[in-house]
Amino acid sequence: MKQQSNTKHTLRLEGHLNEYTSMNVHYEDVLGLAWYCMKGKPRPCFTPQLLDETLHWLGQVRQEKALSHIKYIAVASSSPGVFNLGGDLALFCQLIRSKNRHALMAYATSCIQAVYLFHTGLDKGVTTISLVQGDALGGGFETAISGDVIIAEKGAKMGMPEILFNLFPGMGALSFLSRKIGITQAEKMILSGRISSAEEMFDLGIVDVLVEQSEGEQAVYDYIRRENRSRNGIQAIRRAKRHCNPVSYEELEAITSVWVDAAMQLTSKELRMMERLVKKQVQKMR
Repeated sequence: MKQQSNTKHTLRLEGHLNEYTSMNVHYEDVLGLAWYCMKGKPRPCFTPQLLDETLHWLGQVRQEKALSHIKYIAVASSSPGVFNLGGDLALFCQLIRSKNRHALMAYATSCIQAVYLFHTGLDKGVTTISLVQGDALGGGFETAISGDVIIAEKGAKMGMPEILFNLFPGMGALSFLSRKIGITQAEKMILSGRISSAEEMFDLGIVDVLVEQSEGEQAVYDYIRRENRSRNGIQAIRRAKRHCNPVSYEELEAITSVWVDAAMQLTSKELRMMERLVKKQVQKMR
């Protein structure tokens, strides 16, 4: 992230000093802002390691008194041109071929635990911001739309290609999208498998703030300054919206169980298509 004038410090809790290998974390104390930045290695997807580290860190922010001042979390990526490409398809193929439903369910459960914490502001009124500066596909798109605010740079691509290999995005897409654009439009988007531009997503009301390339980080700071002027009212509206049309953990859990059952039915042909996408992910990082 670009250097700002605000005080920053690295993670120093419970013996951790930048020990995360799949993500970077740093804080801007004056703003009460935490940056969570995905590294995208070995592939720009949600590997089990990235999920474990994410849940560990979110748990710290939720519970540690030293981080009680955090009011904002901004999720970003250090991979040029990529926010996150979604689930670990190589792992999916391995678990489906070995018929290991239990392990696939455990992976999916970690995913919904993370997006639910992000969606609910860790149950402590944290405003969650997704900064999309590159491709956000599948689970990457689900992560982006689970937050309170999506800031996207022009040229970024978003969508859910899962239907192309006879599956659907099962870790929150239908729940979060249906609250934003309605269940019918959400279903159409998922079934199309279409990848859309940030500009198109802004027109649909999915992206909240659209900026030029390289202006995303500044847009995060600008948004925080705007929210701080009316934070009490904005937070109250968010709480009211969650009463009006809530996304419960039980809903996410039930849908991801449907996803696991569907995944276990994929054919060898469909798994080979997944594996071709894995190769493309690797090539994208070279």
